Amino acid sequence: MDYKKLDEDLTAIVEKRIALSKISYDNEAYDDIEEEMHDLEDDFNEEYGDELESILEKIYDQLKSDNEVLLPSAYLANEYHTMMPDASGKVTYEVIGREGVPLESEQFDKMDVRLVLVPNPARFVLQINGKSMKDLWVGRK
Repeated sequence: MDYKKLDEDLTAIVEKRIALSKISYDNEAYDDIEEEMHDLEDDFNEEYGDELESILEKIYDQLKSDNEVLLPSAYLANEYHTMMPDASGKVTYEVIGREGVPLESEQFDKMDVRLVLVPNPARFVLQINGKSMKDLWVGRK
């Protein structure tokens, strides 16, 4: 898998989500941006779906979850927060609150456990009770 391209494609989707969050439904550009975002998500699932679903299956096994693995785009958060760029100018993102796909696991009884896909670097993050706890997989370049 080309991790650099994965990260670029994922970042493009996240940037569209951020752009959508900054405008209202009645904005003329809303429908166009939303359609572009959905096209990017479809292309993302087509290009990376098999490989990311295989990674997700391993994560689900690790967490002892019986939940069904979904398409990679399902793990995208509704809202991403942009962090300050690093020394090389690369922007990273964080997810705050209850985002991502809920998981059931006896390891985390009575906790809200979710898995969310975040770019820069592309990674699946375990969230417990709305807090990012651990990167379960990170795409390395």
